[in-house]
Amino acid sequence: MSAEAKQETKPLTNPSYSSDVDDGVVKDVVLWRRKKLNAIVIVVATASWVLMEVFEFNFLTVISWVAMLVVASTFLYANMLRLLGKERPNLLRLELSEETTRRIATEVRAWFEKIIRWLVLVSVRKEWPVFVGVVAGLWSLSYIGRCMDLLTVVYIGVLVGMAIPLTYVKNEDKIKRFGEWLREKYKRCYEIIDEKTIHKIKSRIAQEKKPE
Repeated sequence: MSAEAKQETKPLTNPSYSSDVDDGVVKDVVLWRRKKLNAIVIVVATASWVLMEVFEFNFLTVISWVAMLVVASTFLYANMLRLLGKERPNLLRLELSEETTRRIATEVRAWFEKIIRWLVLVSVRKEWPVFVGVVAGLWSLSYIGRCMDLLTVVYIGVLVGMAIPLTYVKNEDKIKRFGEWLREKYKRCYEIIDEKTIHKIKSRIAQEKKPE
């Protein structure tokens, strides 16, 4: 059998979850596939919240301290390697490529477009319970914003964002069954409200327009 035939008959293998550089890292962190990276995210988020909320440090002060720590650590590490006679790492190769920058800008733009499209679809839909639910959710978010500052909301969002997806993956079947049960309850409530209120209002409006 020739090499080309072997390549054609070779079974396809699914790529691992870490092969996709764009969203693979985010999925790994959200699903707790990289324990060290998860620990770093939680420690950094907690330390930032404690420094700026509990000890009331300024954001610029914290950033300056972090920058000084990075510079000092890099300086000591490079000099220790020089004293030990080892080759120092070439940190000048670290750069943000143009392709990566464009990819990040594209992702951010797509994210904002999805939000705007979703808001427009909710506004033009005829299902008023969906509209009421969205308005109630946004009002709840504004109330939370009055009780907490932005940093606390972001910190809670990071913790919740790392806890909910893992919980969903482990209890996917139960959550889907509960979601179907809620959907059936919602449909029944909507049919009852539509029959007892909205349908009657439409009938009265139609009767009032007939004599004209």
